[in-house]
Amino acid sequence: HTCAILDNGDMKCWGWDGYGQLGDGGSNTNTNAPSSTAINLGTGRTAVAVSAGTYHTCTILDNGDMKCWGRNNYGQLGDGTNTDTNAPSSTAINLGTGRTAVAVAAGDEHTCAILDNGDMKCWGYDYYGQLGDGGSNTNTNAPSSTAINLGTGRTAVAVAAGYHHTCAILDNGDMKCWGRNNYGQLGDGGSNANTNAPSSTAINLGTGRTAVAVAAGEDHTCAILDNGDMKC
Repeated sequence: HTCAILDNGDMKCWGWDGYGQLGDGGSNTNTNAPSSTAINLGTGRTAVAVSAGTYHTCTILDNGDMKCWGRNNYGQLGDGTNTDTNAPSSTAINLGTGRTAVAVAAGDEHTCAILDNGDMKCWGYDYYGQLGDGGSNTNTNAPSSTAINLGTGRTAVAVAAGYHHTCAILDNGDMKCWGRNNYGQLGDGGSNANTNAPSSTAINLGTGRTAVAVAAGEDHTCAILDNGDMKC
């Protein structure tokens, strides 16, 4: 499925709707073009960011609220349930007291957000450690009260969610990935072992190099570096 934010802040999705990922609140009917009616994001609300996972969709609204809809079998909607929904909830995801979202990434069955204070939280499927909480790879259906440990004093400025891995660019330009590593998608140069938390050591992008953009595919990762180079 595909989603777009329009120049007036409206949001529309089209394509497969088997789990309600189009967000139109209807009968989960596939569509092959944008609807004439925008998704109901809430009274007076518009969208500023969107990410489409495999079977779910998440958006950040103009007030910093975050809402997700579609498949929720592993809690990837972050609403505290495991119930699929075909429209945005009237209640935003609880990101923490006073917290808002500034970036969102939806993976296969997990979702991550960067908060307004630079904290990063992920929820949903955690079998490969993609939630980054360093715990027992337990699925969660809501954001944790505790942010991911990105390193002492470090915050996140960009996030990408692959199929079963997650990557972040930190405020100092370092890049770290965690989760599934069967094809080396974490970029740590190691033994392709899965990890359930960010490493204390950043990915080696080259001497003096930092990351300015990141994209995670199904089982690989790419970054744009501060000198315009690109590595995958």
